[in-house]
Amino acid sequence: MNEHRPVPPMPGQQQDTTPGRTGPMDPQPDHGEASYRGSGRLAGKVALVTGGDSGIGRAVCIAFAREGADVAIAYYDEHDDAKETARWVEEAGRRALLLPGDIRDRAWCRELVSKTVGELGKLDVLVNNAAYQMTHESIESISDEEWDRTFDTNIGAMFRISREAIAVMQPGSAIVNTASINADKPKPTLLPYAATKGAIQNFTGGLAQLVAQRGVRVNCVAPGPIWTPLIPSTMPPEQVREFGKATPMGRPGQPAELAGAYVLLASQEGSYISGATIAVTGGTPLI
Repeated sequence: MNEHRPVPPMPGQQQDTTPGRTGPMDPQPDHGEASYRGSGRLAGKVALVTGGDSGIGRAVCIAFAREGADVAIAYYDEHDDAKETARWVEEAGRRALLLPGDIRDRAWCRELVSKTVGELGKLDVLVNNAAYQMTHESIESISDEEWDRTFDTNIGAMFRISREAIAVMQPGSAIVNTASINADKPKPTLLPYAATKGAIQNFTGGLAQLVAQRGVRVNCVAPGPIWTPLIPSTMPPEQVREFGKATPMGRPGQPAELAGAYVLLASQEGSYISGATIAVTGGTPLI
C-alpha cells in the first residue's frame, strides 16, 4: 500500500537553521534520483525554479532536466544542496545555472529573470516554489517581522518574479506555483504560511485569466505533507515524528511524487489546463 515509502513515526530530529538542509534528514528524501525517467516533454525549454536546491524544488529540477530542459536554480543560501541539484541536472545532459539570493529583495526578483535569459537564452517555464514557514502556537507569538517575512517570501516574490517572467515569455510558456493543502485546510499553527497559500491559489486563478490571451498558462500544485528540509527546521519534534500520519495514506509524500504534476503543467500535455490546482495530498480532499 505504501510502496515502501517511509511511514511515521519518523526518527527524532531537529534542525536549528531555516531554511533546513537535506544532509541531516533521516530518512533521506526521495527526489526521483533513481526513478524518474524522462521522455522529451520539455526538450529545448529553459526553466527557472525558485527553491530549487532541495525538496520539491530539487525533484522538479531533476525531472525537468530529464525531460530536456535547461534549469536555473534559484535558492537562498543552501549552497551544498544547490550544487547537488545542479549535479543531477548536468548529469542529465542539461545546463544548470545557480542563482543564490534573497527573493524578498525586489531588485533580485528582477535579476533572477534577467540572469536566466542572459545565461540560458530565454525563459519558457517559471516554477514559483520557494517558501518560508514557522510554527506558532498563538497569534501573540507572531511578530510583525515574521508576518512580513512570510508574505514577502511566499507571495510578494511570486508576484514580482511572475511579472518579470511574463514580460519575456513567448506563447506556449507556463508558470507553475506551489500552493498547499493549507490553502483550503489551514493549519492554525501555520497561520501566516497558510494565509499566503490561500493567496497563491487566488493569485494563480486570477493571473491565468489575465495572461491567457498572451498564450501563457498559469497553474498551481497543492501538496499535502511532503518530507522536505522545511519540516525538521520549522516544526517541533513531536510533529516531525508524526508527520503525514493523518493522511488517508498514513505517510508523508516524497518530493519525487510531485514531479509528474509539475511536468504535466509545464509541458504541452497540459495545453488546455490553466487556472487549475492539482492536489497531491495523499488522499486528503482539498474541500
